[in-house]
Amino acid sequence: MDIYCEYILHNKPPIIFIHGFVSSVYTFRRIIPLLSKHFSIIAIDLPGFGRSVKSISFIYTYENYGKLIAACIEHFQLEKAFLVGHSMGGQIALNTTKIVPERIDKLVLLSSSGYLEKAKRWQRYCSYLPFCEIAVNYVLNKKSVPDNLKNVFYDHSLISEDLIEEFGRPLKEKNFNKSMMRLLRYREGDLTSEQLKSIDKSILLIWGREDNVVPFHIGMKLKEDLPNSELIAYDKTGHLITEERAEAVSEQIFTFFRES
Repeated sequence: MDIYCEYILHNKPPIIFIHGFVSSVYTFRRIIPLLSKHFSIIAIDLPGFGRSVKSISFIYTYENYGKLIAACIEHFQLEKAFLVGHSMGGQIALNTTKIVPERIDKLVLLSSSGYLEKAKRWQRYCSYLPFCEIAVNYVLNKKSVPDNLKNVFYDHSLISEDLIEEFGRPLKEKNFNKSMMRLLRYREGDLTSEQLKSIDKSILLIWGREDNVVPFHIGMKLKEDLPNSELIAYDKTGHLITEERAEAVSEQIFTFFRES
């Protein structure tokens, strides 16, 4: 597959950035410049999203996404890497850690998804029916891009035309609906409490208290299940914490990773 990747490589410890659902490397546009002086940077658009291929053959599972991140670590010949995952990207970061624990140093999970169940049987069956793509298209376009952005921001004044254009562009691309239909079909669910408890890496959880997408109580539960984790929360902050608290989040990431 053709995978879109942005990277800045120098003799600094590497961070791999993993975005969330219906997003892209654009998620990290404000924090990468603040961290690139101190770390090497690798950020990819996951298959099905952003500028990467909208594959109609890829098996869209967290495990396969994790294998893709592991392949990036191998491709760039990294001995170890830090991972930063936002929303769904947090679960992918955790899956990557289970696949290649020896190649992962620390993790920062930003408003990470958690405890979502796998696709229900009827959803998987429906994904094979001809009308499913029409239904997926209806759900994805039920709300306008500005309305969807209002759901991930606490401060709506930060929603710009550039944000609207960037988050809306992939929705119009060929095969986007088909790739989302396949993601629905193969979604295996988030890691269970038992699986999370087996991950012994140092993990920093960062949340917005007004997150409408992944509520703050998910962060608190992850804090309980991840044995070596700490949780930081910001008031008056929504789901897209990389936009609303870019400077503070960057400072937290820098401090947390620098201690390695």
